[in-house]
Amino acid sequence: MIYLNGFDFGGVFDVELALESLPFVLGGLPTTLGVAIAGMAIGMVLGLFLALGRNSNNFILRWPSRVYISFMRGTPILVFLFILYFGLPYVGLELSALVAASAGFGLNSAAFIAEINRASLNSIDNGQWESSKALNIGYWKTLRKVILPQATRTAIPPLTNVFMDIVKATSLAAVITVPEMFQKTQIVVGREFDAMTLYILVALIYWPICVVISFMQDRLEAKYSRFL
Repeated sequence: MIYLNGFDFGGVFDVELALESLPFVLGGLPTTLGVAIAGMAIGMVLGLFLALGRNSNNFILRWPSRVYISFMRGTPILVFLFILYFGLPYVGLELSALVAASAGFGLNSAAFIAEINRASLNSIDNGQWESSKALNIGYWKTLRKVILPQATRTAIPPLTNVFMDIVKATSLAAVITVPEMFQKTQIVVGREFDAMTLYILVALIYWPICVVISFMQDRLEAKYSRFL
């Protein structure tokens, strides 16, 4: 027992139970990271094209991109997960829990990533586009070789925040039976009837994961600083 001013902290956090449960809860870590990475990868690819579409002068590209971004930013990810996992079977399309979660986080995060990318691309002086055009450098080569390397550093901090949010939001995937860390925590809670200990434990696992992501952000920012 751990007492402070008469309060029994042992009743709030059972260290022995936490240590016993740690391997089982960590068993969901690969799934948590896998879903988060897959979701971020989908969001990054789709988010780039949405940003380009949003900036386009072509009505056919611009307005569908704006509608998609508005819809995804305006709907809760949990509702979208339910649509993908429980709703799609009604129209004959059944996804596994892992695929539904990865697609859900990817399609949802793409809207936020698109706005980050759009702002980052727009922060680059338009003269660089004009200079590339004067040198007869094509659009896609200019984008890849000139614009994106400079825009990337500006985008890294907010993109890192999006990835952190996805990692933490994977806990929502427990409701569609994805065996990630929070779902495994819920299993132990149901068996041991000590919700406080287990919820504190899983929170203490998410924390260092996000610290590592922040460290990677600092390294990436330093790497892309050479383009300034």
